[in-house]
Amino acid sequence: MDFWAFEKTLLEGGPRGVPGGPEGAPRVLAGVDEAGRGPLAGPVCAAAVVLPWEADIPGLDDSKKLTEKKRETLFDVIRQTALDYGIGWASVEEIDELNILNATYLAMNRALRALKAVPDMTVIDGNRCAGIEVPCVTLVGGDGLSANVAAASVLAKVSRDRYMKELAARYPGYGFEKHKGYGTKDHYAAIRALGPSPVHRTTFLRKPH
Repeated sequence: MDFWAFEKTLLEGGPRGVPGGPEGAPRVLAGVDEAGRGPLAGPVCAAAVVLPWEADIPGLDDSKKLTEKKRETLFDVIRQTALDYGIGWASVEEIDELNILNATYLAMNRALRALKAVPDMTVIDGNRCAGIEVPCVTLVGGDGLSANVAAASVLAKVSRDRYMKELAARYPGYGFEKHKGYGTKDHYAAIRALGPSPVHRTTFLRKPH
C-alpha cells in the first residue's frame, strides 16, 4: 500500500520543494488525528504532523494496530522525522461544556496552531471537519491510509496515554494506568466504589451502568 497515495492526489504534483506542482496546489500538507474521544475520564488529545514528502517510517501504522512498546518507539522517530508537529488538548471541563465533537475540534485546532506555519491543506481522520479553522479534507480510516494521519495518531495516542498514567498517580484506585479512562468493567466498578473523580467526564456518566 502506498501510504502517500491520498496526499499525492491532493498535492497534484508535489509539495514545497518538489518541482512540477501547478500554481495553487497545496504545498504544505498536515495530517491530524485525535485520541480519547470515547473514554469516561481524561482530556481528548490531538496531534498535527507534517512529514517530509514520501517519508518512509518503518512500522508506521494506525496507532490502534500497534503495541504500546511500538508506539513509544515510533513517537520519538516521528518527532525526529517530522518537518513540524503540534499537540493540542481539550480538558474534561471543555468536553462537558462543548460536547465531545466540539471539544475534539478545539483540540485539533490547538494542535494546528502549534505548527510553525499554517498548512495549505489538512487531512482529518474521520468524516467531519466542519469545525477546523484551516482548509481541510476528511479521510475515513485515515490513520491506516495516510502517512501524516498515521503519524498524528501515534503522537496523540502516546501523549494521552502518558498523561493518563500521570492522572493514575494523582487519583489512585481507578486504574487509569491500565484502561486510560475507557469504560471497562473494572473502571465502572471503581466509579461505583469511589465515586467519580475530578477528571471524569460528567456528561459521559449520566447513563446508569
